[in-house]
Amino acid sequence: MVPDVSVVIPVYNEEENLPHLWTELRGVLERLGRPFEVVFVDDGSRDRSAELIRAFRDADPGVRLVRLKANAGETAATDAGFKAARGRWVVTMDADLQNDPADIPDLLGHLDRWDAVTGWRVRRQAGDSLLRRASSRVANRVRNALSDESIQDSGCTFRAFRRECLRGLVLYRGFHRFIPTLLRMRGYRVLEVPVRHRPRRFGRSKYGVLDRVFVAAADLLVVRWMKDRMLRYEVAEDLGGDLAAE
Repeated sequence: MVPDVSVVIPVYNEEENLPHLWTELRGVLERLGRPFEVVFVDDGSRDRSAELIRAFRDADPGVRLVRLKANAGETAATDAGFKAARGRWVVTMDADLQNDPADIPDLLGHLDRWDAVTGWRVRRQAGDSLLRRASSRVANRVRNALSDESIQDSGCTFRAFRRECLRGLVLYRGFHRFIPTLLRMRGYRVLEVPVRHRPRRFGRSKYGVLDRVFVAAADLLVVRWMKDRMLRYEVAEDLGGDLAAE
C-alpha cells in the first residue's frame, strides 16, 4: 500500500536511542489511522544502528532502511531520505529522542493550508546547555540578518512537507538548515510552529558550538547569493506557444 505519511530519520550511531524512538513513533503513527512508512537513513553508523533497524523491518513492513556506504553528513542523509520517501506528506525528525513524536499530528494538521511546517523549539532549557542555547540564538540572528529571513529556529529539523515541495529541491552539504528558506525562495508557503524539545538521554550531540556559529557562515553567504541572483519573472504572453508544444 502506498503510504500517506513518510517519516525520514537520519541516523548516525544511535543504537541506544532507536528502540525507544521506534516504540514511541510507531504508536503515534498507528493512531493517525493512515498508511505510513518510516525511512531510517543510516549515515555510515559504526554501531548496531543498521542491525536494529533491520529487526524493526522484520517485525513491521512499514519500516525501511536506506544505508549509505560511508558517513556523508546530515544533509546527504536527509536528501537520500527525501528521494526514497513515497508518502504525499513527508516528516523529518532526529533520531536522538529530543524531538517528540507526539508533535507529528500537529505538524501534519497545518499542511491543509501550508506547504511546509518547521518546528520552533520554544522551551529549550531542559534539553540543551546554556552555551548551546546561546550559540543557537546568535546563529539564528546572524542567519536571519544575512538571509533576510524570519525563521526563529533554523537548527530545528523537525519538519513536515507536502511531497511536491521536495521535487527538484537541490541540497548541498550543510543546507539541511536552510530548507525552509530554500522553499520560500521557490514560492512555497512555510509556517513555523512550536514543538517540544526533550533532554538527550543517550550519546552526545554530533554538532559543536563552532558548527552552529562559524562553520555555517560560508553556507549562509551562498544562500544569500542565491537569493540575490535568483531569476524572478512572469511570462506576460506566449503567442503560438500551444502550437509549438504540439
